[in-house]
Amino acid sequence: MTAPDPRPAQPPTLDEMTGEFAKIALSAGELILTIYGRDFSVQTKADDTPLTEADTAAEALIMNRLAALLPNIPVVAEEAVANGLKPVLADRFILVDPLDGSKEFIARNGEFTVNIALIEHGVPVAGVVYAPALGRIWWGSRTSGAFAARVENHAMIETVPVKVRVAPKSGLMAIGSRSHGSGQADTRLDALEITDFSTAGSSLKFCLLAEGAADLYPRFGRTMEWDTAAGDAILRAAGGHVIDMAGQPLRYGKCNQPADSDFANCAFWAIGDGAIIRKVCGDATAVESQ
Repeated sequence: MTAPDPRPAQPPTLDEMTGEFAKIALSAGELILTIYGRDFSVQTKADDTPLTEADTAAEALIMNRLAALLPNIPVVAEEAVANGLKPVLADRFILVDPLDGSKEFIARNGEFTVNIALIEHGVPVAGVVYAPALGRIWWGSRTSGAFAARVENHAMIETVPVKVRVAPKSGLMAIGSRSHGSGQADTRLDALEITDFSTAGSSLKFCLLAEGAADLYPRFGRTMEWDTAAGDAILRAAGGHVIDMAGQPLRYGKCNQPADSDFANCAFWAIGDGAIIRKVCGDATAVESQ
């Protein structure tokens, strides 16, 4: 009989964790698609946002899998927080949106995602975004960069690295929210020489920036940290930036905010090429490490 190994198990590396997040997202997406393909119930939460069967079922799956994989890391999940279940945060925690883009899910346009991100000291260092109805998945980490793959039969194929594109000297491509106001008419965009403005649902906007399909995503309306963390991590891993109106990197784990609820984001710019930062913030620059 082999004696048990007395050495403690080594914690997973950042890239190993990212890989496990991707597996969990694929499983959650498979479950979501079974609900997407039939009639499903929709409720309205206290903040007037929709809640579907898929949100609840996917979050339960993700939370169970994360508890088994990383039992010592707190998990902040959208529906749990809506029910008053907020863990005690540590320097490292996980943010989960089991179904980002519930309005897109209800509209059956395919632009909804599963989002899982790891936060360290307020910074998103790893994330996965899976769009099950579109058959696309993106992931990235601070240590290894960003990647995308197609998904067939709930498995990833044709993996490719992705990175932001170099912004043109004029004629930026911007992308905005499909269901929450694109921001296209906002005067803060007037000086940016935007010649192409499209819309997309959920955290897909970050992923499109990360793979060089657009230059800029302005978000002046309210979002929550679980809406943005995974896409933010992927965009940063691809060489991009997510900054507030003063040019500082968006931070995570924001609690006890005097003017808003826990985990609420301020307005922000998601940017591919860092050269755009001066255009949107004037002399402000992103001075903190991303």
